[in-house]
Amino acid sequence: MSDKKDFKDLITRDAKSGKLGRRDFMRYAVAAGMTIPLASGLWTSEVAAATPKRGGTFRIAQHDGNTSDNHDPGKYVSFATIALAHTFRAYLTQINPDQTLGGDVATEWSATPDARNWTFKLNKRATFHSGAKVKASDVIASLNHHRGEGNTSAAAAFLTDVKEIVDNGDHSITIKLGSPNADLPWIMPDYHLAIVPGNADGTANWQSGDGCGPYKLVKFAPGVQASLVRHDEWHGEGAYFDKVEYSIINDPNARQTALITGDVDATSLLENKTLSLLSRNKDIEVDNVSSAQAITLPMHVDVKPFDNPDVRMALKLAINREEIIEKITFGAATIGNDFHHSPAMPYFPADIPQRQYDPDQARSLLKKAGMENLEVSISSADSITTGAVDAMILYAEHAKAAGIKINVVREANDGYWSDVWLKKPWCMVTWGARPTPDVMYSLTYKKGAPWNESHWENPRFNEVLLQAKAELDDVKRAGMYHEMGMIMRDDGGSVLPYFPNFVFGRRKNVRHSGQLAASWAMDGARSASRWWFA
Repeated sequence: MSDKKDFKDLITRDAKSGKLGRRDFMRYAVAAGMTIPLASGLWTSEVAAATPKRGGTFRIAQHDGNTSDNHDPGKYVSFATIALAHTFRAYLTQINPDQTLGGDVATEWSATPDARNWTFKLNKRATFHSGAKVKASDVIASLNHHRGEGNTSAAAAFLTDVKEIVDNGDHSITIKLGSPNADLPWIMPDYHLAIVPGNADGTANWQSGDGCGPYKLVKFAPGVQASLVRHDEWHGEGAYFDKVEYSIINDPNARQTALITGDVDATSLLENKTLSLLSRNKDIEVDNVSSAQAITLPMHVDVKPFDNPDVRMALKLAINREEIIEKITFGAATIGNDFHHSPAMPYFPADIPQRQYDPDQARSLLKKAGMENLEVSISSADSITTGAVDAMILYAEHAKAAGIKINVVREANDGYWSDVWLKKPWCMVTWGARPTPDVMYSLTYKKGAPWNESHWENPRFNEVLLQAKAELDDVKRAGMYHEMGMIMRDDGGSVLPYFPNFVFGRRKNVRHSGQLAASWAMDGARSASRWWFA
């Protein structure tokens, strides 16, 4: 029986990939013992449905949109801008659905043996929506937008070691680094590093909203909606829909209702507590994808009482991670250990002891610090992640056993990233998945990082981070990430309770390949260009 199933799976997979036509598929299926009606039904339900078709308007209910969202790639911060950016703009490289690194505007790349100079060959077919071909000067202007003294781009930390970006005159560029960086091609899909037209003076023209992505932006109302049409000169594969419409719906119940009633074709974030109910709806498909996205609770370590390491450790010990995963995420998460390195990333140090809920030890540390009966406030908002505010309320209950009073402040969804995050001394944050630990650490935890949300700086951490960038020996590099994980776990300014899965939904007639990128929700934020209507 298992051999027949394996054979059925094999011919179905080959047919989906185009290796078998319908006639050969039917012949093999019948030879394997299937009846003609059963084989025909399998072709229709599995193979034909997996063949992309063009047409239709793809309507997405998108969470986490803000009226402050804009087109400046260096200022992208909300999930709505990330999704939109991957729909109308393009990048040098991209994370494929199978989690490998693939080309986008760049077709191939190579490095010198010391990993100091990286050359990217550009796709000669890449074209902006305005009609102009993408040139090396456009790519250079786009990357330089995040460079320079005093640059406020959130991606500036990635490019601080770039000494020069050279136009080679053959439709390629070379990025010259001051020190080795084996991860540079993996940095290029960062959502800030979008390719935009360059001005004559070498600056980036991001203000126009022009892009070279799969869809052309027609209408953009920040925090409300966006409308797009297919870019017929798109250089990549996909872009099967004729049009794409984003509706910003921050309320989770309203998003889910829109999906159930058919007012939208997909929604970017579902409430985990309703997954069992939705799974019984014959018109809905739920995608539940393990990822490296993370929930962090950063404390400003230069603000009292978080400047005291014993207070920080007490707050890390006063949270019951297992109960939050069970009751808030309904199991759709991986437990965190107070360092920002997920099992979905390479070099994960699995042997670091898991931190346990220990309110007695937390109380003892607070007594040592002279801060018994500690009272602190933490900010959260419903749009951060599914069950965000409820998770903090449950955390506050856990902390009571340690003599800690946590006041949970429910903030407005609109403006959370501009008014709360990086502003208030303790808040809840959702981080999108990054492909490697170096990308995450460089963006948020190294000295001078623009998004150092806890204001934490550790000299040894920064020293090892630089060493790891240049280390090509995987065993030695893994040891370095182990050390960094321990430093952050025990000294860092963030409680990291869990890594949530990406959980999103679509109507039954919306199809994809079956593989989904785990870099962002909705297939690496590329559902608009990778999915299709059956």
